[in-house]
Order: sequence, then C-alpha cells, then structure tokens
Amino acid sequence: MGYSLPVPAKQNEGTQRPDRDGQYRYLNDEATRCVEHGEPVISVDTKKKLIGSHANGGREWQPAGDPQRVNVHDFKGATLGEFAKAISYGVYDVGNDEGWVVVGDSVDTAEFAVESIRRWWNTLGRIRFPDATRLLITADAGGSNG
Repeated sequence: MGYSLPVPAKQNEGTQRPDRDGQYRYLNDEATRCVEHGEPVISVDTKKKLIGSHANGGREWQPAGDPQRVNVHDFKGATLGEFAKAISYGVYDVGNDEGWVVVGDSVDTAEFAVESIRRWWNTLGRIRFPDATRLLITADAGGSNG
C-alpha cells in the first residue's frame, strides 16, 4: 500500500529572527576580541545517551535480516548493566582549539553544566589563562544551558 518506516528527516526550520545574522556577527566579534586580548572563550554543549540495549535514535549498518535487538522499554533494570545513562558535557576552548569532556551519570541540569565548566576552569582554564578577568561562554539554549 506504499507505506514504509523511514527515520524522520530534520528539515523544517522554525521562524528565524530578522536579526539572526547580526546576533552571530556580534558573538563572533566578541569572541574574536576576547581571544585577541588573551581572555578565555569557550563553547559548551551537552549530549545524553542511554547505554546498553536500548533504542537510541539513528541507524547503523547491520547484516541483512539480523537487526540489533534492543529492549522494548527503557525502564531501569536491576543492575547498572541493564540501564545506564551517560551525560557528556563538552567544553571547547576556542582560542586553543581544544576540547574537554566531563561524563556523568546523573541528569542534565544547570548544576551539572556549572560543575563541568568549573572542572574545566580548575584543571585547564586557570593555567592557560592566569591573567583572565572574564570568561565568555557561548551555548545553545537547550537542556541545562537553558
């Protein structure tokens, strides 16, 4: 009857603000100015993923007729091996072109985001930027960044 089970295609854009290009130009100018003055600029983002036999979005190549078998429901099992969630919070140091990732097993919260940035600062940031007077952080508005 002409039906199939395709993966949804992310193609629909929301409405864009008329000044969107101006916003990005402003952020780029601020970041460039900070880097030129030796101030730290970081870009942050988070991802979460269930670990184990769960249906995570996306597809991968499998032998024909032998799909990967996963749990029907994503309920927490009796052991960590049956259900685990990894929250990765990435800090990208724009001026040094380096990344830092913190992996946790809790929930993607503002507290987790702040603690991840604090760990980056205490481990690398304060060493790389001993004379810093400010920190420019760019982030999307999803999850803990909201």
